[in-house]
Amino acid sequence: MILSPTERMIARRYLLPGRGEAFIFLVASISLVAVALGVAALIIVMSVMNGFRTELFDKIVGLNGHAVIQGYAGRGLPDWRRLVDEARRTPGVTSAVPLIEQPLVATVEGRAEPILLRGMRDPDLRAAVGRLVKQGSLASVTPGSNTVAIGARLAESLGVTVGDSISVLNPAGQATPFGTVPRIVSYQVGAIFEVGVYDFDKAYVVMPLADAQQLLLMGDDVGMIEIKTANADKVASILAPLAPEVLGAGVLVDWRQMNASLFQALAVERVTMFVVLSIIILVAVFNILSSLIMLVRAKTRDIAILRTMGASRAALTRIFMTVGVTIGVLGILAGIALAAVFLFFRQDVVDVVQKITGEDLWDPSIRVLTTLPSKTDPVEVTAIVGMTLLFAFLATLYPALKAASTDPVQVLRYE
Repeated sequence: MILSPTERMIARRYLLPGRGEAFIFLVASISLVAVALGVAALIIVMSVMNGFRTELFDKIVGLNGHAVIQGYAGRGLPDWRRLVDEARRTPGVTSAVPLIEQPLVATVEGRAEPILLRGMRDPDLRAAVGRLVKQGSLASVTPGSNTVAIGARLAESLGVTVGDSISVLNPAGQATPFGTVPRIVSYQVGAIFEVGVYDFDKAYVVMPLADAQQLLLMGDDVGMIEIKTANADKVASILAPLAPEVLGAGVLVDWRQMNASLFQALAVERVTMFVVLSIIILVAVFNILSSLIMLVRAKTRDIAILRTMGASRAALTRIFMTVGVTIGVLGILAGIALAAVFLFFRQDVVDVVQKITGEDLWDPSIRVLTTLPSKTDPVEVTAIVGMTLLFAFLATLYPALKAASTDPVQVLRYE
């Protein structure tokens, strides 16, 4: 919308408070603040939800892989070496890791906690857990050393630290004439790691593959093969050539099937929050509409004089549309700035609110993640800005056309 210098001057004058127009200016200011709050709220919520999904995906899929090959009915994979080679030869597969994963129980001085035992070969163990270690070192976690790495929350629950011992109980022990005797093995804690997902940090005990096979009496079998691909979103097409090779030996399951309900719920909630928070912006735009209607009514005499001086209907339409759109643009810029500041200090804000209220607003046992995540998507921000601009533009149409249709003869008849 190109304005002449005169039109820009008039639009600028109408944006500033005039004598006796403080109320109109107040309404316009409230409209600007409302747009800013609506845009900020939408950007903040969508960024946090994107961050939540990304963190969950990175941590859950990062530890569990994009797909797994499992034995039928929970049995092991005797032919795992061939399957690992086939998987690694599949185009698009970046890694195939044989491992054992079994729910068991760990005890320390009569205190028991359910655990998820994970046995991995030495290079794979260090690649998966090495960067997550918070205490101790993986140097001592070697085959035959009876040393393990455990999650940080599990260490807290059991009251152990690096150098302490835990006992792992396998109910499916050896058969004897008197029945099955549970197998209990003591392990030293060599390292404590933190994934960042509460449920994982509360359950995982990681040890060398050979030690896990010995504890579970599995011989040379493994429980599953964890597969990672170059593109998690195309995991089905990448692993399609591998499916015939797995048939008869095990079951191939990708991350979408393993976590379908979780990520589907996140997607539904994300769309719902976008729609609900968009209503806030719509309400703010109605404030722009009301402030422009009040401005047009207050400036009726000025509009009539401009019309008698030769101002066209199109010029008046442009002037009032510029006023409304300017309020919307300023609100959008303020909203983006407010969202950026909030997201940068989001964890500090959570901590301050927790101190003031005395409530734990981000309990990791409930929220799954240990910190408030955030990931701003430029495409979504652009969509939010575009939607707000469209709403603001549409809100200016009626007042601008109303101003342009003013009949100067009727207005100035009794002046």
